[in-house]
Amino acid sequence: MANYTLEEKDSFTVLGIGTELKSNYTDYAGINKEKADFWRSVNEDGRLDLLKSVATNDYIFVVNEAVNNKMMHYAGVMTEETLSEASRVIQFPKGEYIVVKGEGKTAEELSNKVTGTAFGEVLGEANHVAYVGGPNAAVVMGQRNGLVYGEMWVPVVRK
Repeated sequence: MANYTLEEKDSFTVLGIGTELKSNYTDYAGINKEKADFWRSVNEDGRLDLLKSVATNDYIFVVNEAVNNKMMHYAGVMTEETLSEASRVIQFPKGEYIVVKGEGKTAEELSNKVTGTAFGEVLGEANHVAYVGGPNAAVVMGQRNGLVYGEMWVPVVRK
């Protein structure tokens, strides 16, 4: 059984800069390349730093959300502010969330690891809850001992 907790969270808002993922949802290599290219771009062109400048904390949100039948991927921060460069205000609902903690050498490795654990293991094993859609996020929280640490937050409902 994968290690996870169920946590009650208040609703919160993430301001995101995003991209549409064009790869088939089963093409993990294609999706991961698109995500890596996107993160390289927002780091290099300063958009991530711009988002960080309005954040209410140091967390970076790696958000996945289906919008109008499109797979969307966002770099985001928790904030009540808006920016013209941002492409979406993402509302996370109040309720229970599966939380998977993890570490990685990079933010990308952390995100891939906790996302894989949450969707590839936990949701299949935790038969008392279900993911019914909506935004989910890998949350990059900081660094310690040379590793990036954080959590995956997936909103769920009781079955």
